[in-house]
Amino acid sequence: MCGRFTLSVNKETLAQAFHLEFPDIAAKYNIAPTQEVATVLHNLESNQREFQHLRWGLIPSWAKNTSIGAKLINARAETVAEKPSFRSAFKHRRCLVLADGFYEWQKQEGKKQPFYFRLNSGQPFGFAGLWEKWKSPEGIEINSCTIVTTQANELLQPIHDRMPVILAERDYDLWLNPEVQKASALQQLLVPYPAPVMIASPVSTKVNNPRHDSPDCILSSPS
Repeated sequence: MCGRFTLSVNKETLAQAFHLEFPDIAAKYNIAPTQEVATVLHNLESNQREFQHLRWGLIPSWAKNTSIGAKLINARAETVAEKPSFRSAFKHRRCLVLADGFYEWQKQEGKKQPFYFRLNSGQPFGFAGLWEKWKSPEGIEINSCTIVTTQANELLQPIHDRMPVILAERDYDLWLNPEVQKASALQQLLVPYPAPVMIASPVSTKVNNPRHDSPDCILSSPS
């Protein structure tokens, strides 16, 4: 699964990576479920990419309340096309969830050691995401999202059996294109990211508490 991640680069770096202008976005080193996350969507009216903040934890349009969102922070690539909570969004409402690293935990002698994963280049990337619009009986609208996960690559396997789907830049347009709706065309993108271009390091257990949100969260520490 993917339960915590980071986005700490500046808007100029994001603009270069995603070919889109961004507002100032505060650096975040411990993004947790139910928080707002930075995403890129396809705007049907302008037919262009669009930046938007979404709540992390997908709330299906048919949900009675928002509580289900905390359970739907991830969608498994293997079943995302069939699951009632995700199948409509998978077909019609896909997004990029912006990040420059993420955390996973390894069990060590009865404790859980957090590890921080990022690209060797240090550049930001887009998780494969789905989004949904939900409206309360009172008319309050919430736009929310989930992150698609797949089997772990060789770097993650000793630590966790799942990893978030990191999309290659060349695949961003295909993933965001609302005209592409065939599961077969999309499923081919939902694969483990190449391990040789990623790096992992053990970090402080400060990240275990979402109230800790500082560069200290990603500093390497002895495992």
